[in-house]
Amino acid sequence: MSNILKLIGREKELFYDDIQAHETELACIVRASSFLVIGGAGSIGQAVTKEIFKRNPKKLHVVDISENNMVELVRDIRSSMGYIDGDFQTFALDIGSVEYDAFIKADGKYDYVLNLSALKHVRSEKDPFTLMRMIDVNIFNTDKTLQQAINSGVKKYFCVSTDKAANPVNMMGASKRIMEMFLMRKSLQIPISTARFANVAFSDGSLLHGFNQRLAKAQPIVAPNDIKRYFVTPQESGELCLMSCIFGENRDIFFPKLSEELHLITFAEIAVKYLKERGYEAFTCKDEDEARELVKTLPKEGKWPCLFTSSDTTGEKDFEEFFTENETLDMNRFKNLGIIKNEPLFDEEKLNAFTDKIATMKQTQCWEKEEIVNLFHAMIPNFGHKETGKYLDGKM
Repeated sequence: MSNILKLIGREKELFYDDIQAHETELACIVRASSFLVIGGAGSIGQAVTKEIFKRNPKKLHVVDISENNMVELVRDIRSSMGYIDGDFQTFALDIGSVEYDAFIKADGKYDYVLNLSALKHVRSEKDPFTLMRMIDVNIFNTDKTLQQAINSGVKKYFCVSTDKAANPVNMMGASKRIMEMFLMRKSLQIPISTARFANVAFSDGSLLHGFNQRLAKAQPIVAPNDIKRYFVTPQESGELCLMSCIFGENRDIFFPKLSEELHLITFAEIAVKYLKERGYEAFTCKDEDEARELVKTLPKEGKWPCLFTSSDTTGEKDFEEFFTENETLDMNRFKNLGIIKNEPLFDEEKLNAFTDKIATMKQTQCWEKEEIVNLFHAMIPNFGHKETGKYLDGKM
């Protein structure tokens, strides 16, 4: 943890004071409760699972589509924390599947359901097929698991959102914004809470996680030098989700307060710190070819070839924000956690029309990206989608 903090330019854990102040109550509630963590083998899912596990829950079931990541989660937990008295099990299931429905039907008795499953990459909007899967995972699977939670008498449903849902400029952020609308509708039947937060440093598939892979494979490091982001550690992401799940009132969205500790930093700055930590000096190259060539020789001299460029790909937001000016905030309840307070605002007609149109597209097995973008614009009138025709998959 301290190593990651150093790399993202911080010394202090963000939520330490809030966790300490509420630890007795938190531990007491977790110990007496049963949990289902959906998408529990992703980076945030694993962090949340560990936060629950270490407080000795009565029951903790974890579901994820990734069998390999699930195995690693169990090995990690057994190797660091050992065992609990409660029922701890993992299930390699796709939450959109009939097998998952049968799993819920067989038991389904949980006090808290936490949904961390998501297609989180901006790059997932580049083709219409992956984009449709994003809609399924981020919106319709959420709505389905919410209904199952209602049917099973679950006490509380938590779902992770994203800072990119505030004034979205990409389809991923917009899909999460639409998901929040579906959540609002179901909040009339079950208490829900959610969280928007910054980039999780070194999370699976992230650019920073890619630094580890590039070094292991002796490849150049590439990072944008013009995009600044807020970062939280994996543990902080788990703490934020658990705090929102346990202490959030119906429709609350938790987010990290901006403070001296939480500040903007570019990916390029982190790359330089990261390489220094590993005994290398960052060497800036002029293009991809030079970087690929120099990686054969430079590391022997204690230097690592890097390509730091400005970003021109679709869906990149110039800055990050956790809330918009027309949202109501509670900044007093916690020291470093802010809360967006929500009324159950949603447009029933729009939600039904969205559901019907997507169902029709799927039925025909033929749709264009433009149709989906137009549908998103209908749902979010001020949606500032940025289409540059360039995508991250087209870069090193």
